[in-house]
Amino acid sequence: MSMFGKSKRIVPGPGQESVWDYPRPPALEKAHERLRVMCGGTVIGETTAGYRVLETSHPPVYYFPSADVHRDHLVPEPDRSYCEFKGTARYWGIEVAGIHCPRAAWSYPVPAPAFAAIKDHLAFYASDRVEAWVGDEQVQAQEGDFYGGWITSRIVGPFKGGAGTRGW
Repeated sequence: MSMFGKSKRIVPGPGQESVWDYPRPPALEKAHERLRVMCGGTVIGETTAGYRVLETSHPPVYYFPSADVHRDHLVPEPDRSYCEFKGTARYWGIEVAGIHCPRAAWSYPVPAPAFAAIKDHLAFYASDRVEAWVGDEQVQAQEGDFYGGWITSRIVGPFKGGAGTRGW
């Protein structure tokens, strides 16, 4: 881990978490808030049974059980990527109301054993692809186009993903 990000660590206030206190390798835990994603004004997923992955320097990534996602709006994408911790991810586009959002979500059909709980779960990019909420707070997307963390007022950084953070 680069000391650049940690040296600029924002001290969390009451009720906040610092991404610099998250572990590496990442941890998986139950999410305790209601999660929601929308695209084009249509609810794509909503759950109170999600998970979040916590990894040093990254905002949490939230995973929705497949049963809580309107899969009729998902379109398989040919892309795959590999995570040394979670395994091989597959990607999904969203089609709703004449809108096509490519690579808006991803899943791990056969996750590594430590992440078995997120099998058949989907995570969503919050950027310009979907609008996302944790509880009643609309999230900000993690900067960059690869990581899919969700930033709320309860999470402080700095966050990996933006220009100049690749080596963190």
